[in-house]
Amino acid sequence: MPPSAVNAILDVFYGNDTAVVACVQFRDWSDSQPSAVDLTQVEIGAEYVPGQFYLRELPCLLHALEAVAVRFEVIVIDGYVHLKPPLRKGLGAHLAESLAYPATVIGVAKSPLKVADHFMPVLRGRSRRPLFVSAIHLPTERAAALVRSMSGPFRIPTLIKMADRWCREPSLRATAGRRSATWRAAGPADL
Repeated sequence: MPPSAVNAILDVFYGNDTAVVACVQFRDWSDSQPSAVDLTQVEIGAEYVPGQFYLRELPCLLHALEAVAVRFEVIVIDGYVHLKPPLRKGLGAHLAESLAYPATVIGVAKSPLKVADHFMPVLRGRSRRPLFVSAIHLPTERAAALVRSMSGPFRIPTLIKMADRWCREPSLRATAGRRSATWRAAGPADL
């Protein structure tokens, strides 16, 4: 990936009627701090349907990406890109098809999924439990190497952990105080 490219990690936390989407932006795969963090609150439009997770999550991701208005080189999601037939497309493939611009989508899943396809297990740190990496518009081996190279000594890379934490923790979300909030380089010390 070019050094000037902007990449994003997206994660979603669901409440009763709304979801919070964290968009952690970074430039280099070894970055330990984000270049920006954007939080977007979205009304949940669909209930979870087994085998069709994308129907619930995809609108949240697209809303957050529209709010940020950045053309990302790579977008990392919490989930899989490919599923076995007859499903075939995971959340990542649906996201890549729905974007208004070409971007690589890398799926980083924390748990195995029987219907997942075309993924590679990645061990990080001293963990014996792999992450499951898949990608579209990039060879899976290259996506796995990028995830393996991410900052942090533990199983889950630092920036992915930040995205999860930002969308889940009410104290961090409270700093937003409005529909969409942005943190840039001089953000909260607790990042």
